[in-house]
Amino acid sequence: MSHTAHIPSHRKPRRSASKMAIRAGVAGGFLSTIAVAGAAGPANAEPVTETIEMPLLTADAVTAVARSAEATQQVALDLELQAELQAQEEAAAAKAAKAARTAKAEADREAEAKEKAEAKKRAEAAAQERASRDSERTSLSASTYSSAGSSATGSAATVVAFLKAQLGDAYIMGATGPNAWDCSSLVQAAYRTVGIDLPRVSQDQSLAGTQVGTSNLQVGDILYWGGAGSAYHTGVYIGDGQYLDAANPSKGVVIQDLSGYPASGAVRVL
Repeated sequence: MSHTAHIPSHRKPRRSASKMAIRAGVAGGFLSTIAVAGAAGPANAEPVTETIEMPLLTADAVTAVARSAEATQQVALDLELQAELQAQEEAAAAKAAKAARTAKAEADREAEAKEKAEAKKRAEAAAQERASRDSERTSLSASTYSSAGSSATGSAATVVAFLKAQLGDAYIMGATGPNAWDCSSLVQAAYRTVGIDLPRVSQDQSLAGTQVGTSNLQVGDILYWGGAGSAYHTGVYIGDGQYLDAANPSKGVVIQDLSGYPASGAVRVL
């Protein structure tokens, strides 16, 4: 016999059947019974039933779950409040923008109405001024042809009277009246009142009539600037060292002193 024959074997006994256990946690701490049937050994072995007690949820676990749910709910409330506040801010901004647009439109309408009223006043004033000038020119024209004699003195006075009636009119290159002129068209229109038909442009007007020196001028003489036949500007001498002309766009029809802008020459047609 072996010297170890009397020593019990240390090997764990082999199980005759395999078993399976399934554990599931239940929130309310219920007990579950799970039947596990194991087949081992002979095919006709009896099924084995084992009851397993499921662990209960502790108070701390329940508290943690409750706190987690409360925190989730609070986050949801915070998000909802934030969305509501944002919606209110957007609505207020939209309302303010609409009010600003309305105010601007009203201001624009008032400004437009004011501008129209002022434009109407200016147009009425201009119409009255034109009517006054037209009346004055009609009277002048009638007196021209009814005045006695055709002397140079009478004709010169008529020319000067016509010219003075145009004071303040605009200067526009190529214009021929009645409210805007250039230099040569004004001279031509003035002499037409006494039946003298002058050329239209300055160059030709500087050759009309008799050339006279600028030191021996008479009222009604035509002054020119530039050479005779190549003059670039004309006016009419009105006495006392002054002349009347359609000067330029910034001055219009004005009276000026010869000392400030001496003429190159003069012609006498009266």
